[in-house]
Amino acid sequence: MKRTVLNVAALFLGVTVFSQNIQTVTNSKGPVLGYSSESGVKILTVGGNKFKDLNRNGKLDKYEDWRLPVDERAKDLASKMSIEQIAGLMLYSGHQSVPAPADGFRAGKYNGMLYKESGAKASDLTDQQKKFLKDDNLRHVLVTTVESPAIAAQWSNNIQAYIEGLGLGIPANNSTDPRHSATVTAEFNEGAGGQISLWPDGLAMGATFDPELVRKFGNIAAQEYRALGISTALSPQIDLGTEPRWYRIAYVFSESPELTADLGRGYIDGFQTTIGNKNGWGNKSVNAMVKHWPGGGPEEGGRDGHWAMGKFAVYPGNNFQNHVKPFTEGAFKLAGGTKEASAVMPYYTISFNQDTKNGENVGNGYSKYLITDLLRGKYKYDGVVCTDWLITADEPKTPGGFAGKPWGAEKLSIAERHYKVLEAGVDQFGGNNDKGPVLEAYQMGVKEHGEKAYRAKFEQSAVRLLRNFFRTGLFENPYVNVEETKKIVGNPEFMKAGYEAQVKSIVMLKNKANILPIKERKTVYIPKRYSPATFNWWGIYTAPSLDFPVDIEKIKKHFDVTEDPTKADFALVFVKSPHSEEGGYSDIDAAEGGNGYLPISLQYQTYTATEAREKSIAAGDPVVAPNVHDRTFKNKTSTVTNFTDLLTIENTYKAMNGKPVIVSVTASKPMIFNEFEGHADAILMNFNVSNQAVVDIVTGKYEPSGLLPLQMPANMATVEKQKEDVPYDMETHKDSEGHNYDFGYGMNWSGVIKDARTEKYKK
Repeated sequence: MKRTVLNVAALFLGVTVFSQNIQTVTNSKGPVLGYSSESGVKILTVGGNKFKDLNRNGKLDKYEDWRLPVDERAKDLASKMSIEQIAGLMLYSGHQSVPAPADGFRAGKYNGMLYKESGAKASDLTDQQKKFLKDDNLRHVLVTTVESPAIAAQWSNNIQAYIEGLGLGIPANNSTDPRHSATVTAEFNEGAGGQISLWPDGLAMGATFDPELVRKFGNIAAQEYRALGISTALSPQIDLGTEPRWYRIAYVFSESPELTADLGRGYIDGFQTTIGNKNGWGNKSVNAMVKHWPGGGPEEGGRDGHWAMGKFAVYPGNNFQNHVKPFTEGAFKLAGGTKEASAVMPYYTISFNQDTKNGENVGNGYSKYLITDLLRGKYKYDGVVCTDWLITADEPKTPGGFAGKPWGAEKLSIAERHYKVLEAGVDQFGGNNDKGPVLEAYQMGVKEHGEKAYRAKFEQSAVRLLRNFFRTGLFENPYVNVEETKKIVGNPEFMKAGYEAQVKSIVMLKNKANILPIKERKTVYIPKRYSPATFNWWGIYTAPSLDFPVDIEKIKKHFDVTEDPTKADFALVFVKSPHSEEGGYSDIDAAEGGNGYLPISLQYQTYTATEAREKSIAAGDPVVAPNVHDRTFKNKTSTVTNFTDLLTIENTYKAMNGKPVIVSVTASKPMIFNEFEGHADAILMNFNVSNQAVVDIVTGKYEPSGLLPLQMPANMATVEKQKEDVPYDMETHKDSEGHNYDFGYGMNWSGVIKDARTEKYKK
């Protein structure tokens, strides 16, 4: 009965109640205000307009006045904040799941109990979340897996209601790593839970060569993000894919500076622009945190900076400047009114010997040269700079372990690392829930520079951070309507657009005798695919399996299916690109007296690195491997985990006895085609989109239009000889039809594609 009375009363006051305890107030010529009736926040009326009294002092402060410019509001609020509050604003939470699991780094409890025992709702806040929101003043929350879009929205509302009545009433700026990908495979690529539109990501989006398509994706994704309560995207990843062995090359757009810049610009414009608003910003905008400054692509030997084994990005081709271009020519030169990406994330890596001022080799987030001298000084960037996650935490016990990533600052204390990051010019600490080390770092700054100067430095970072709250309307209304969320996220229109984009990303490499498309109802043989036992990102084991790689019932809508190749008219073989489990390092090799470093292979057959670099360019692990001064892997051998994919192609080719064999490759990086290309009449390559999209190409429902965003090497020798920082420097595979699998190559039903895209984006 009490809630009914509240609702009736609200109607007489011109207030709308759209969720329990959440009310909205409409301004005739201004924004809609949203607030919780339990937060203590009151509505002020000034000059006929409505404002939220967030600090509950009974008067309209500048930061509460939505009529004022963003910078004026941000500066006013920063001046009112204590150092403890600014320190909290500088924190970016560790990964949060909704609800929290029982174990692992995302674990959480509800009133001291695990979720299943607690009786809590999935949308309730964990004890840990309440602590970092209240005690540590944290206001940037990273969301990963959620039970459903509706649960995500309600959880976001619960966060906003919980903190609205605390202190100065600063809302939460929730964020996410990419979550629209057709496949969910990594820590930085999370599924939304329930329905969400599924799109190409990284190389798949790059294969469209279509900046306007990417802008459209950004616009749709932003609508879904805001409906989920998310206002910052930890994307796009605009590193250049110049090192073909790199683990994260799957998530870049291409190896072309020009194409990557254009796609990055479209992506950010799509996310950040509220259509119809003069300056682009508004309550439909999502901040884009572009990564990874100054380009994380040229990892030595392809080893990744998430691990100590991959600490170094190297520049044997003296090509540092090309890696900066996607930022300076794309992310910082937007076509829309928001002008530039609202935030930048440096990568973990040490950009080896690129600090021409101080000669310092430290991780990019620690580098004053890269952040203050280049990013802020030379390129005039004044947005937020946020570290990658856990760069101030302690490193693992071995170069292959997964823990903190304080590259170049391993011997400093955690507080000293925070101070070095601040001195470099960074505003925010990714993956830190604890304000303690930030406050310690502040005292170090006071001791060195004086209280007035360091207070001003903290306020400057606070202003940068707060702009992203004000510009996206969070201070006026951080709440979402759960019923609207259900209608928006994953609606049929968005799903259709995403699927059509998936199809556009598929590259047809070979079509001998025009075997494709196959529109007649024929009999197909699809071999089961063996997935070997694997360990994921965090070392969790997955058992091996043998299963069909595609939904056979959907195949039966188009073809008859047989498990006897002698009865088939053609074969359709699904494989994945070669995968090196070790990622370039082996604790076993190190224990047996080696340096631990192994080659990363792009071929299915066992590979020995006879052509590898005699001596590594960079070396040095002062804590965990002080005696390793050379990371070469020359003459060492490695075998990929999925070598059976090659056997499947070879055996299918033999069993079909001259009948057509179509190979569909799902690739996460470049690969060596000379091992099997001669056994395939047609080859379709996709970069982690759905196999159903491949089937729709095979049947002719859609025509292929994708282009290679990367070169496909002729052999591993050319991979070893290429320079990590240089694009287009490999000998490419030439197939039986005389086609080179080079950057920008692709086929449609008429043959090799020559269009405006291939004309614009040349090597």
